[in-house]
Amino acid sequence: MRRSRGVPLPARLTSSVQASVAVLLCGILSIGCTAPFGVRPASPEEVHRSLTANVLSTGDLSNFSRIMLHRRNLTDPFEDHPADVLRRLHAELRAGTMSDEDLFSLAELSFRYAAHGGGRPHYLAAALYGYAYVFAEDAKNAPSPFDPRLRLAMDLYNRSLTQAFKSPEGEQLEIAGGVYALPFGEIDITFDESTRIWEHRHLTRFTAAAELEVVGFQNRYRQPGIGAPLAAATEPLDPADPAHDYVGPNVRVPVTLLLRVPDPRRQILGDQLTGELRLYAVTEGQTAEIDGRSVPLEQEPTASLALGLTTAQPWRQDLKMFLGRMLPIEMGANFGGREPHRRGRIPVVFVHGTASNFSVWANMVNDLSSDPVIARNFDFWFFRYDSGQPILYSGMLLRHAIVDAAAAFQTDGPDPCVQRMVVIGHSQGGLLVKLTAIHSGDRFWRNASDAPFEDVKLSEESRTFLADVMFVEPLPEVRRVIFIATPQRGSYLAGWGFVRSLSQRLIRLPATVAKGGIELFSADEVQRKVGLKRMPTSIDNMWPGHPFIKAISNIPVAPEIPAHSIIGVVDDGGVEEGGDGVVKYASAHIDGVESELVVPYPHSMQSQPEVVAEVQRILRHHLEVGPCADMVDDDAAPGTGAEPR
Repeated sequence: MRRSRGVPLPARLTSSVQASVAVLLCGILSIGCTAPFGVRPASPEEVHRSLTANVLSTGDLSNFSRIMLHRRNLTDPFEDHPADVLRRLHAELRAGTMSDEDLFSLAELSFRYAAHGGGRPHYLAAALYGYAYVFAEDAKNAPSPFDPRLRLAMDLYNRSLTQAFKSPEGEQLEIAGGVYALPFGEIDITFDESTRIWEHRHLTRFTAAAELEVVGFQNRYRQPGIGAPLAAATEPLDPADPAHDYVGPNVRVPVTLLLRVPDPRRQILGDQLTGELRLYAVTEGQTAEIDGRSVPLEQEPTASLALGLTTAQPWRQDLKMFLGRMLPIEMGANFGGREPHRRGRIPVVFVHGTASNFSVWANMVNDLSSDPVIARNFDFWFFRYDSGQPILYSGMLLRHAIVDAAAAFQTDGPDPCVQRMVVIGHSQGGLLVKLTAIHSGDRFWRNASDAPFEDVKLSEESRTFLADVMFVEPLPEVRRVIFIATPQRGSYLAGWGFVRSLSQRLIRLPATVAKGGIELFSADEVQRKVGLKRMPTSIDNMWPGHPFIKAISNIPVAPEIPAHSIIGVVDDGGVEEGGDGVVKYASAHIDGVESELVVPYPHSMQSQPEVVAEVQRILRHHLEVGPCADMVDDDAAPGTGAEPR
């Protein structure tokens, strides 16, 4: 019997050795039995975030770009030496070893490095790669409209363009032509300076709209497309001869910055590139032509509107305006808008209420502007006034503002649309609006005197002034009026004694009103009238027992001017006995209106969806029943195409 060579196994292992062997065997078995692949439960939201994450939304690369790096074994090198990796990838692009789809990843990788030290050259490179990916010369190489990279490539282009032209301080953009460095050469960019001109103004101080958080607006509208969305300030072309276009000094204009690159996929393979830079103001349209096709421009109208209001801060002037502490405006810029009047568009004039300002219309105007039909056919204008002054006086200022603006709007020739204005007033503003649309006769004068106006002894200056204030006729320019929460028969709050007494002590009258009042109330014919010993304030006028409110409540709107009422009722007692907390339904309701809408909202209701929808309906109806000769056809021009975000 042969004996085997080697060390014989002991007949018996010690217990400690047995335990060690068992642990080792279990470890080996456990490794072999664990599945190297698999899934784990996750919420659909979590999976979606993972699949859609990208450098713009999370700061991390998209799944598309991570795959591209991984398949080239460049994941870690890109984190350590991004500039070297980008040079290598661009060399592969020139050598023809990269696909058209890889242009997207080059754009995203360049943006990522630009934001982490690469700066302007890499932002420009990201814009060029993104542009080349989107605008393929050959249709067969164009990205699918269902590919999420298409939209993301446009966003990378838009954001890269914004960052590439940021000022050193980073607050605004410095837009200029010139030769700019790229990581792989240079690009010679020409800039069309004429695109800085907006109407009779110069566009300046460009702010990146995409970097603004909008506060206070219920909806943020944007038109997705190509280009960097900006908000631009304006200045008159000639400071010595400022533009008389009624555009407010703090208005911000939605503008899009676009860099066109001819034959982009061929150009990025060379060292010397060319491009054309230009600006598009929102009033010039919502599309640009690129390679023979119409492409929507990225626009941010809500952000521009919000920035203008933030700059103006009209709400800080409410109390001063109410108390008459801002009197220089009384004969000055009472009337203003967001852009010059455009021929063939109907002006809509908004009139705020007591101790208020034009910003209360911001949400309504923001929503109305998103309606393409309304945006194409209406201009929006705002009247500002000292709301503590006598209502007849403020009404005169509104009438003067409308007449003067209508004349200014037609300096280049008659515009029939200017003669079809719609005037909208909230609260006290509704009473001012009514004073543009009634035949008063001598009703207001009879509140002051039993004597005929022509027989009262007054200076010629006061006579002219008082005639303008007290004798009212419908304006031919006003063709429709809308009353919102308007105290047609007065407000019960104005009847509170301490409110009227306090307003009488604090409100300062304009010099013209004070002078006319002193002369008027010193006349013997007026002294015989009981109850009018001084010039009333607007609070006096809205007291239900005041002669003014009694007189105007009995004067109907002229039959040729359609009127509409929007009335709030928040009380549980029913419509007839209810009100909005300031104005009772019984006061706001008037006969003879074309429509009346009762809504369940308190007095400040301008932003409520039902109120906005009703104004939108009325404006569209205004177009249907009497279009202007020059009105823009529904299919002839593009709308805003704005979408909420």
